[in-house]
Amino acid sequence: MAIREILHYPDPLLKKKSVPVTVFDQHLTQLAQDMVETMYDAPGVGLAAPQVGELLRLIVLDCSAADEPADLIIAVNPEIVAAQGESYEEEGCLSVPGFCTLVKRHQEVTLRYRDTDGQRHERHADGLLAIGIQHEIDHLDGILFVDRLSPLKRSIFKKKYLKMLKEQEAEHEA
Repeated sequence: MAIREILHYPDPLLKKKSVPVTVFDQHLTQLAQDMVETMYDAPGVGLAAPQVGELLRLIVLDCSAADEPADLIIAVNPEIVAAQGESYEEEGCLSVPGFCTLVKRHQEVTLRYRDTDGQRHERHADGLLAIGIQHEIDHLDGILFVDRLSPLKRSIFKKKYLKMLKEQEAEHEA
């Protein structure tokens, strides 16, 4: 297993749409394990393959609380087959470090996916897990959580974030 580099906004790969997984082999299993290790190391509650430079429809999530047992989901070709309710919660992203904002999502979702062996699964989720599922599937479609902001808020974010990146680069050069 290996910890992968997480791509950061505005990397253009994060805006590309991922392709469905058609081969369930050792490469897929290794990628999934690397993503799990990378997610826990970050630390984060979810990670999508595009965030580590792989344009495959693969996500990993563990939204369990620190005092609960792990609840790891490795979802290949995930799709939301049902959704209901409305949630407006603060989100962050490993690809947009240092920035959090409120995002409108569904309160509950039903996820259909395959595991790394190709076996089918379905899972109902609410709360943080439902938000995480929607957030990670957005990554597979080239959508970042900041893309869900109003045009004005997105414009303000881009200016502030790019300014912060320039300041960080200047610090590293000094």
